[in-house]
Amino acid sequence: MKRPSTLLAQPFPVMPRRRFVQGLAAGGVLAGLSPLIRAAGLPSTGTKPGSAAVLTGTEFNLEIGESPVNFTGNPRMATTVNGSLPAPTLRWREGDTVTIRVKNRLKEATSIHWHGIILPFQMDGVPGISFAGIPPGETFTYQFKVQQSGTYWYHSHSGMQEATGVYGAIIIDPAQADPIRADREYVIQLSDWTDEDPMRVLAKLKMQGDYYNYNQPTTIDFFQDASQIGLKAAIDKRKMWNEMRMSPTDLADLSSDVLTYLMNGTTPAGNWTGLFQPGERIRLRLINGAANTFYDVRIPGLKLTVVQADGVNVEPVTVDEFRFGPGETYDVLIQPKDDAYTVYAQSMDRTGYARGTLAIRAGLEAPVPALDPAQWLTMADMMGSMGAGMAGMNHGATGGQSMGGMSHGAMAGMNHAGMAGMSHGAMPMAGASSQVRHARTEYGPSADMHVDMPRTNLDDPGIGLRDNGRRVLTLADLHTVGGAMDSRGAEREIELHLTGNMERYAWSFDGVEYGKSTPVHFRYGERVRVILHNDTMMTHPMHLHGMWSELETPDGAFQARRHTIPVQPAQRISFLVTADALGRWAWHCHLMLHMDAGMFREVVVA
Repeated sequence: MKRPSTLLAQPFPVMPRRRFVQGLAAGGVLAGLSPLIRAAGLPSTGTKPGSAAVLTGTEFNLEIGESPVNFTGNPRMATTVNGSLPAPTLRWREGDTVTIRVKNRLKEATSIHWHGIILPFQMDGVPGISFAGIPPGETFTYQFKVQQSGTYWYHSHSGMQEATGVYGAIIIDPAQADPIRADREYVIQLSDWTDEDPMRVLAKLKMQGDYYNYNQPTTIDFFQDASQIGLKAAIDKRKMWNEMRMSPTDLADLSSDVLTYLMNGTTPAGNWTGLFQPGERIRLRLINGAANTFYDVRIPGLKLTVVQADGVNVEPVTVDEFRFGPGETYDVLIQPKDDAYTVYAQSMDRTGYARGTLAIRAGLEAPVPALDPAQWLTMADMMGSMGAGMAGMNHGATGGQSMGGMSHGAMAGMNHAGMAGMSHGAMPMAGASSQVRHARTEYGPSADMHVDMPRTNLDDPGIGLRDNGRRVLTLADLHTVGGAMDSRGAEREIELHLTGNMERYAWSFDGVEYGKSTPVHFRYGERVRVILHNDTMMTHPMHLHGMWSELETPDGAFQARRHTIPVQPAQRISFLVTADALGRWAWHCHLMLHMDAGMFREVVVA
């Protein structure tokens, strides 16, 4: 793989890949806390990995500082809350008013955003949007009434602090009896860690968008294609990808080459463990607090009954596996019968995993599954409904090509027709009879793809999970208990496209990065239909602050209430919003590097 200049070369010794993926057996926050934390009067013994404190009540004191950590054999400094990574779990009660005093002991400004919590915009914690941030040495007091229940989380919205450790769980007990009954519960917060400065990582991607992609098509793949579909078709296929300047393996920006995957702040080798008694019904509150990783979660040998999504109860649905992106949460019920089970969360790009154990006593383990084979993006992922009719370009487990009914001439014709439509480096991903409106701003250097015939189905589990022999959750399976919050139909529509350019590593709405864009305006009290078109080859977890997003089916019926909605490649998603929250709000992709690179808008409700 081509590398950028040595000015951005990895400054640390390269460790064996297996050790990097699994981390250290110990890992986590080290015993010797930083002077900033010691000065706060906090314990100097550090926090045992996977044992974040649980704070309850209505008054909370949090201090954001630095702590030494070691996940890979290289000591680093993390940004922590009360000396803990993850941050302490906050347990609230619906109907209470909570007061949280956040002290900044860093040398830079900080913040806390209460993800998915409905509150006044001044308490939302987004610097430059809802408040000015918390300067070094100062304390900001958040205060608001808790108006909901369920599983949520909190994290910094300043710089890259979320990636370096500022994230924790929120559990809100309902005011009335909880309809979800369990004998025991565990919070399982997934995250990712890099030893590199996240800004350095972003700089590398700006120079070469696939810098960390180690699943690139190889010579072996070419010869496998040639043996299955013929030499000419294999050459045409490789030529097509090269001419489009795209890769069918663009599933994630970062891989285990730079990330260590964590479960409750613990490496795979560290093996976070939760204990249970035989016969118990256990509730797992799963939170994706990663900065850059989609996880596919399963517990081999157990069914998962999904009972809550993004903090909202759903009609129970039993599956083997589910995918969720940064920002999303799922609550599942399990009933273990054996002595030990592996909680397994593999990254979407199949380069690594987080894992833990549920067992009847400490020290027990269950087998850890092998990573699933990496899958290639299909033509449906690239071209939407048009591509879905082109059965070719789907890769099997070995990366070999299954051409389906596509002829050599059809592929070559698609090549030439596609390239003839290029404008300003962007390739229209469907025919000339466009069924989608594209803003003029999309035809610029910040967008290298246009999807004119997007998919609208919600029953696709996503690349790597299709037809894998397991029952995988999809958006179509989710049905919020009680239906929509607002029975009104949409008064107007807002349509936006999720756009990007991997060569420039630019991400945006309608081809316009944040800083160059104008706010999206909602009229207070109106009911708005928001339509998102994903014109990129990556899945984006889209998070609208301050208001619920009520996902619709393709025919306009209510599906589920969400605060973070994953939009797959070449997919059209629509949802209804009741603009009942005055003020200024953030709306962005929750992949941190995408947000930082420009996929962020301000929403003004007035």
